[in-house]
Amino acid sequence: MQRLEFISDSPCRADVFLSERTSLTRSAVKKLADADMVWVNGVGAKAGTMLKAGEKVEICIPDPVPIAAKPEDIPIEIVYEDEDIAVVNKPQGMTVHAGAGNYEGTLVNALLYRLSSLSGINGELRPGIVHRIDKETSGLLVVAKNDMAHLSLSKQISEKTAKREYLALLEGVVKEDEGTIVTQMGRDPKNRLRQAVLPAGEGRRAESDFFVQERFKQNTLARFSLKTGRTHQIRVHAKYMGHPVVGDKLYGFAKQRFSLEGQLLHAFRLTLTHPRTGKVMTFEAPMPEVFAKILEIVRKESKQ
Repeated sequence: MQRLEFISDSPCRADVFLSERTSLTRSAVKKLADADMVWVNGVGAKAGTMLKAGEKVEICIPDPVPIAAKPEDIPIEIVYEDEDIAVVNKPQGMTVHAGAGNYEGTLVNALLYRLSSLSGINGELRPGIVHRIDKETSGLLVVAKNDMAHLSLSKQISEKTAKREYLALLEGVVKEDEGTIVTQMGRDPKNRLRQAVLPAGEGRRAESDFFVQERFKQNTLARFSLKTGRTHQIRVHAKYMGHPVVGDKLYGFAKQRFSLEGQLLHAFRLTLTHPRTGKVMTFEAPMPEVFAKILEIVRKESKQ
């Protein structure tokens, strides 16, 4: 049994807070809270308990249960692997883990086939998964091969010592060379499939840094660095800027210039501290072929 401790950084529900910091689902947190395994400032708490900034939140996570997801021989690119972690370059179009009736063809299925072990903290359907990227977003994510590594990596992500950087091709020409976007984010009240920027005092704080890499006639190549890890954060912030990600069917323009299966958003760089050695490690992955091809098209347009 693992007992984890966190400090809340802004007002929100206990289940939301813990699901973002442990990778447990909100329903899983609720089950633990109902079993008296969640505390706020040392007092038993429920899933819906509202936290204040600076409160101590603790949760006991039972020993891992046997993994239920099935191994599948699906090709994946493993950028790095040792006894504790693996870094994977996830292709666009692959779901990270099972859910909502999708139990095959996920990254987890591929990992179970390729790797000798995975952490069990997240239970039967999400072994090894410390953080996620969207199905139609490509790029790097780190996988924990044991519980020691999982806890260390989860803490790094929670405390923002792990750094995740993305490349995005945006609609339109961004005027500023760089900047920081700070908003409140939460589920869109008009569309539960989407996240949205919410009024002050609602949702959770979301902060992203952006840096313009290259400008074209109709587009901008930008680099984003996450300071928080909200669902769809870069996609929502890009829309908030007035420059949604090219190919984004959920947050982008209704009429797209290019026929794409997903958004041109790629997690190209990941920096973390190795759970066992304490060494700071940085990994990079080149943008996928479809991203590079579209980039070449807009680059040629700008030279005409």
